[in-house]
Amino acid sequence: MGVLITVLVVFAVAALALLALSLRNVQQYEKGVVFRFGRLLPDIRGPGLRVIRPIGDRMRKVSVQTEVLGIPPQGSITADNVTLTVDAVVYFRVIDPVKALVNVRDYPSAVSQIAQTSLRAVIGRADLDTLLSDRDHINAELKKVMDAPTEEPWGLRIERVEIKDIALPQSMMRSMSKQAEAERERRARVIAADGEFQASQRLSDAAATMADTPGALQLRLLQTVVDVSAEKNSTLVMPFPVEMLRFFEHQSQETGGESIHRSIPRPALPERPEFPEPITSAAPAAPAAPAAPAAPAAPAFLLSGQRAGSHGDQIGRRAEVARERRDNWPTHAASDSDASPTGG
Repeated sequence: MGVLITVLVVFAVAALALLALSLRNVQQYEKGVVFRFGRLLPDIRGPGLRVIRPIGDRMRKVSVQTEVLGIPPQGSITADNVTLTVDAVVYFRVIDPVKALVNVRDYPSAVSQIAQTSLRAVIGRADLDTLLSDRDHINAELKKVMDAPTEEPWGLRIERVEIKDIALPQSMMRSMSKQAEAERERRARVIAADGEFQASQRLSDAAATMADTPGALQLRLLQTVVDVSAEKNSTLVMPFPVEMLRFFEHQSQETGGESIHRSIPRPALPERPEFPEPITSAAPAAPAAPAAPAAPAAPAFLLSGQRAGSHGDQIGRRAEVARERRDNWPTHAASDSDASPTGG
């Protein structure tokens, strides 16, 4: 009797062990794939308590949740030869547990490698401006490139790919900042020029209105005077009337376009005194009365260093003295006539 009880207890313990080995709990977010003696069973076990054979069957659970995989920073060169570093993030999930287990080993690592190579390839085909301004297009193209080798062969679906950050060299960042500053300055100048153009149009309309009504121009002039003198200025600036300029313009047109100049009298220069030329005669001069020969002396003219016309009376007296000395100057003919009797 005791032996029977022992055998029954052994069989009960064995049955409980086999039952524990044959029961599997599958979560709601998992799928169970059963391999019997290494062969895949076509039935995929859903969530709940599932029973398998304790001997020969092996269940692998695959999560169908969306997994997030970060791509390490990748250095690449864009289509316009700009070196930069880009990192991204990939969102994927398993849609076919059988392919994810059978066709690929360690599918998260495989997705990471595919994401890195695809990221470098997409960046190499895009230029810097597109990469910075059109992120959605780059993300969509990157997702399309990664879907081809992962969805059909591996049973994985790439739900979303996003570029997190783009690291540019310092020199490129300075160049881009200068370009942005120049663009802002260009827009500011265009806006200022447009404002000046509109203001000029308004001023032209106002000028046409004032031309039709001359009283409006006078009222505007008075208003300008009031604005200038509003701050208690001691100096009042009055604008020059435009009508006077028009008057001078009409006068210049009537005179044939000649300009009006003020005539400034110039002082008349005094006439230089004229000295009579000496009278020479070929006939012999009459003998003169003997007189004591005087020592020849050179005439002294004190006219050098004086301006003509500054002392008219003094110049006249000096001219008379010079004329008298010239008349009394002994000539060669008189000296010959005086010397001939003494020699005979």
